[in-house]
Amino acid sequence: MKKMIIHGGKPLQGDIWIGGAKNSTVALIPASILSRTPVTLESVPRIADVDNLMDLLSEMDVHCDFRETTLQIDPTEIKMSPLPAGKIKSLRASYYFMGALLGRFGKAVVGFPGGDDIGPRPIDQHIMGFQSLGADVRCENEQIVITAPDEGLKGAKIHLKMASVGATMNIIMASVTASGRTVIENAAKEPEIIDLATFLNNMGAKIRGAGTDTIRIDGVDRLEAKVPHTIIPDRIEAGTYISMAACIGNGIRIHNIIAEHLDAFLAKVEEMGVVIDTDEDSLFVYPAGDLRMVQVKTGTYPGFATDLQQPITPLLLTAKTGEGVIIDPIYPKRTRHVPELQKMGAPITVVNNIILVQPGSRLHGAVVHADEIRAGACLMLTGLMVDGETVINNAGNILRGYDRVEEKLRQLGADVVIRDVED
Repeated sequence: MKKMIIHGGKPLQGDIWIGGAKNSTVALIPASILSRTPVTLESVPRIADVDNLMDLLSEMDVHCDFRETTLQIDPTEIKMSPLPAGKIKSLRASYYFMGALLGRFGKAVVGFPGGDDIGPRPIDQHIMGFQSLGADVRCENEQIVITAPDEGLKGAKIHLKMASVGATMNIIMASVTASGRTVIENAAKEPEIIDLATFLNNMGAKIRGAGTDTIRIDGVDRLEAKVPHTIIPDRIEAGTYISMAACIGNGIRIHNIIAEHLDAFLAKVEEMGVVIDTDEDSLFVYPAGDLRMVQVKTGTYPGFATDLQQPITPLLLTAKTGEGVIIDPIYPKRTRHVPELQKMGAPITVVNNIILVQPGSRLHGAVVHADEIRAGACLMLTGLMVDGETVINNAGNILRGYDRVEEKLRQLGADVVIRDVED
């Protein structure tokens, strides 16, 4: 267990560099086992989820070497092994091993995935996709057992009921070595899916249409990594720090971004009155003046990302006029940060799963609890901007999603420290 201690109210200034995308990384690491040769990933974030995934790879005799931001993965001596439920429950993205193992061995035995508790996130579409490819799926002793037929997986037309990022990625990984053509209709279009497809195509896969709602995959016999793959910048980390810069920044430049990935978020921030200059791969956030409330409604890409509704909340708390409204149809139960913000004096409530933010209250430090990654980020930003001491318990959740967060914040002038909590 870890806690983050913040002495807030100090204006932040300087430069910050965004790491590789967490939501790409947690799929690319499992996808690496599809290669018959060693894989090199660059711009890998230093987050706890990466450590957990490397632990899972070690269970299969896959050697990893993580130095600086480069992760080398050698799957050449991989063995098919059931993945233990204990480690699987440590992160939700472990479900990507279903598609990766199925594509590599024709079989996967994986414990039910864990991760953040932000409401129901069923994997029925993943299962439906595997079954469409010919796999048998059953549950045994709290494990999911997925088996391809003797003749192997066969391409199929798969229509997703909703544009699920996880299901799209998992089906891609399972189908790249299936015989024939697989067509995924109503596919998710997030940049992280394009990143995965680029990685696999560079190894010899034949994937077309990533980034659109129809993806076509022609199966190949073998994948081999020949060049390093650089992970795209993390748009959620970037959005979080843009919100921070507007909350309490005295001029902050944010490097290593792809601004187009943030169009919906930037539009809302600028609607509030934040002034931002955007360059080719960086942007500068000016000190904010009087801001006005906005209404935020999350949606699938290119809409406003659900993972950014909590990080934008502290910025709404600084607004002087209007009423802030946050509607999250993707995860309507993603509101567990609200009672923690109330402990800090925030005029924020939840009515019928809609978050309402009022202006005008004076916030203060408090002892709060980070129930999940983005809720923790929301509390962290609020702690940075208010006077007094804020203690965020269960801060390990923040470390699951934010690359070298303590180091980056301290470089901007923040008074923040992360400590282990004794039992």
